[in-house]
Amino acid sequence: MDIQDALEIASRTDPGRVRSHNEDSVATDAANGLVVLADGMGGYNAGEVASGIAVSVLSSEIKFHLQSVKPETPDPFCGEDTGVVLLRDNVQKANASIFHAAQSQPQYSGMGTTVVAGLFYDNRVAVAHVGDSRMYRLRGEEFAVVTRDHSLLQEQIDSGMISKEDARTSKNKNLVTRAVGIDTEVQVEVHVHDVQVGDIYLFCSDGLNDMVADEEIGDVLKMLKANLPLAANELVQMANDNGGRDNVSVILVKVKGKFAAPRGWMAKLLSWFKD
Repeated sequence: MDIQDALEIASRTDPGRVRSHNEDSVATDAANGLVVLADGMGGYNAGEVASGIAVSVLSSEIKFHLQSVKPETPDPFCGEDTGVVLLRDNVQKANASIFHAAQSQPQYSGMGTTVVAGLFYDNRVAVAHVGDSRMYRLRGEEFAVVTRDHSLLQEQIDSGMISKEDARTSKNKNLVTRAVGIDTEVQVEVHVHDVQVGDIYLFCSDGLNDMVADEEIGDVLKMLKANLPLAANELVQMANDNGGRDNVSVILVKVKGKFAAPRGWMAKLLSWFKD
């Protein structure tokens, strides 16, 4: 099945109840199986500049490269999937662009952004992330966070200094240990996961999971999985009803069918028709 037919995508972004403007940015590209979400930080409008650069670079660069190479093709230099390399390299490219803008324009000094991006191909999803924007997965009745936050709070949880229950009310919630654009280089975490038909993937900024407990998020997806736009609206509404202290953004991706890459004689046949 073609990737565009195999996936259903819905997204929503909202400034919330407290912030005067929205520093989150989102983009979806169904034709290439790509979704990108960024949560900017910085004074004045610098945060939205940083997140906008990150989303623009990732979306345009990956779309451009996928015109000439398949994401499942092994990279000739490292052997990893080209899709993985594209995600990692273009987060680095966004990092350089944001860092340069911050250095050259005083009003953007110190700006940065989190990023979480998913590239769906060959019955898999490669997810790249920096910071505390997340990807969750609903598979059957099991709802769980897939990414691991790059944050002081996550490090405290991992070391046993604080419990997950106490973490919900911690004052250290928004202190990230990695961000895109803050330094000349950034460490990008990328993992590849097998997908199954019926899976729903949620990409979100911390404006959602800081305001709504994971269990409640999962319950909404289980209840509204047949209507992704309604589910996206409901998640944003719940965050706002609970205080809406931050911008809130969600992207939902439902796997409706298999999208294995053609192999062997089938791949050759398809390439012959495309030429």
